[in-house]
Amino acid sequence: MLTTAFSTVVVLGILIFVHELGHFLVAKWFNVTVLRFSLGFGPKLISVTRGETEYRLSLIPLGGYVKMLGEDGEEDVTEDQRARSFSSQPVGRRMGIVLAGPLSNFILAIIIFTFMFAFAGMPELTSEVGSVTSGSPAEQAGIKPGDQVVSINGNAIRNWEDLSQTIEKFGERPLALEVRRGEDILAVQVTPSVTEVKNIFGETVKRPVIGVTASGKVTVNKVNPLLAGYYGVTQTIHLSKLFLLTVWKLIERVVPLQTLGGPILIAQMAGQQAEEGLLHLIHFIALISVNLAVLNLLPIPVLDGGHLLFFTIEAVFRRPISVKKIEAAQKIGMLVLLALMIVVFYNDIMRLIPGRKPDFLP
Repeated sequence: MLTTAFSTVVVLGILIFVHELGHFLVAKWFNVTVLRFSLGFGPKLISVTRGETEYRLSLIPLGGYVKMLGEDGEEDVTEDQRARSFSSQPVGRRMGIVLAGPLSNFILAIIIFTFMFAFAGMPELTSEVGSVTSGSPAEQAGIKPGDQVVSINGNAIRNWEDLSQTIEKFGERPLALEVRRGEDILAVQVTPSVTEVKNIFGETVKRPVIGVTASGKVTVNKVNPLLAGYYGVTQTIHLSKLFLLTVWKLIERVVPLQTLGGPILIAQMAGQQAEEGLLHLIHFIALISVNLAVLNLLPIPVLDGGHLLFFTIEAVFRRPISVKKIEAAQKIGMLVLLALMIVVFYNDIMRLIPGRKPDFLP
């Protein structure tokens, strides 16, 4: 219990701090007056004022905010303060300040992945066969559990992803496999069959397969420290695309809303990762950091993405959107977020009840 509580505070604290620090630093860079930097919402627990900024720790640790002068379009700003108010900044600067939050979360993920790859290596699922489906092309070709595929049609196979992608690339064409069995290298001819399978979103798709599953063995490959940054960036991009696709599948109702989780699920997962070891917890922080960045960039009013949408419209039409329209859109956005919060809290609570699962949604 203590491990879960501590790891949750660490994970949420780091992610919120980095996000808000991005807004704060870019606002300061553009010489915008920052009135408050808060970790958490609601009543303040402790605060200290340095210069023109109040630094606050608030009661509800589910977010944070940076309050800038003139951020509210109807806020009274004196003439001598106007030059340093947020609303008086060119639209490009306002977009930069807003974008800095999600961008900071992307940067945090890239840094974590870079250091993990540089010092711990990159884990990969090996191309070792775990099981062979009865009656499949692989069984007919004589492939057995424990065999390791080393090449297909002359293409070297380093891991299970290579194996899967290569089979899909050649479709139903015959494949010449080289398989390591013990100390021997065997040549095997296999012709895939197109079969309906489930993808990671549970959709039924047709795909050429040979009828094998991975053994689950993982190897850790050493990475040139000079290339670790490149792999950190590519991993972050890959996860961002996956999260965006997941959001789209949720909208399409391919992925059920019952799979969504909120703070309680994050706390449970943080505790589990902490028990696995510090490296697992750090990796979890990177994953959630990418997730947070992507979600914040969604074009929903009250989120960073919603503000960026408003500023983009302003830049295109060269005039700001009226305060009343923005307030109306933000009310709708808040209702959407509240509905989403109800769903994720319901899902979280139902997962805590033995034998129960979220079932009130179609």
